[in-house]
Amino acid sequence: MNNQLSDRINSLPTSATLAMAAKARELKTKGIDVIGLSLGEPDFNTPDFIKEAAIQAINDNYNSYTPVDGYVELKEAICLKFKRDNNLNYSPNQVVVSTGAKQSIANVAQVLLNPGDEILLPAPYWVSYSAIATLCEATYKEIPSTIENDFKITPQQLEDAITPKTKMVFFNSPNNPSGSIYSEEEYRALAEVLEKYPDIFILSDEIYEHISYGAKNFSFAAIPSMYDRTITVNGVAKAFAMTGWRIGYIGAPEWIAKACNKMQGQITSGANCIAQRAVITALTESPERVQYMVDEFKTRRGLMLDLLNEIEGFKTNVPEGAFYVFPNVSYYFGKTLKGKTINNATDFSLFLLEEAHVATVTGEAFGNSDCIRISYAASQEQIKEAIKRIKTALS
Repeated sequence: MNNQLSDRINSLPTSATLAMAAKARELKTKGIDVIGLSLGEPDFNTPDFIKEAAIQAINDNYNSYTPVDGYVELKEAICLKFKRDNNLNYSPNQVVVSTGAKQSIANVAQVLLNPGDEILLPAPYWVSYSAIATLCEATYKEIPSTIENDFKITPQQLEDAITPKTKMVFFNSPNNPSGSIYSEEEYRALAEVLEKYPDIFILSDEIYEHISYGAKNFSFAAIPSMYDRTITVNGVAKAFAMTGWRIGYIGAPEWIAKACNKMQGQITSGANCIAQRAVITALTESPERVQYMVDEFKTRRGLMLDLLNEIEGFKTNVPEGAFYVFPNVSYYFGKTLKGKTINNATDFSLFLLEEAHVATVTGEAFGNSDCIRISYAASQEQIKEAIKRIKTALS
């Protein structure tokens, strides 16, 4: 009955990460022990100090509709966080709280893009960016990068990609899926290109900012010439292990924030009241409170890279943040493994699921057809067993 559905939904791809998770669940229901390294979700519990704040909010009878753009106390906490962590001066009227950073990004795209406008996506990029562009009837152009360049684009590449239709550029650092982090120097060099094109807006997705292993996160909006054109997106899902709490937010020029408030008011209205009260506590406390998770991720990163580097055909670099490795597996393309021909990263990812019972995600979904994404948001025991299974399946 697809012919009776809208062109809008028919043009939309299914999320590759969610699709792989569904396939893994399907195998699990058949009694197969699948190790899931496909989802971008911390395997820690939400810290107790945040849970206690939520319980207090319940006991204080927070149960009513919230303001569309978030409680003023939360917006004030977000402004303090932006100043403390990012050296960004935002006022509460420049902040909109949403049901997850994904809604924040969708809001921004909906209020800025017209049909035919173009988004530039430095690849690899998070799977939903291109889908959100499609929903806005905009087009998107990938700017490719390589593992040799740590999956970062150059100013010349950015310059070459810009056309009269370019309306937005999406940056994501630390990056999902590559874990790459743009330095202040690298961002300033990209900003020099964008200074020549004053009608282009920048969306800076910083959801992984606290999960870094030495390299400091630098916010694009901290470049003075970019502040009035940049929308800074963040949330609590990754750093605070709060994926299911669904709170994201933006800091933006006031006129864009107002438009996002208007958009959200007709779709979901305000985000969950209990989650918002808990996030006030999460953002007011020092990021040091969640450093123990980052330390464990760093240990797992080392373990994952050591084990992958023992497998022939996996080319890796050292990701500086997030909790993914993005190895190049093109060595296997054109080969036949256990009777299955591997033509691309999707074939390889499916092979690992079916033969090694390890769920990963094809890099094609992220704009890079040579790589697969492997999450190390799993215990060290699971990582060891998963890579052992992969090695056995490929040997």
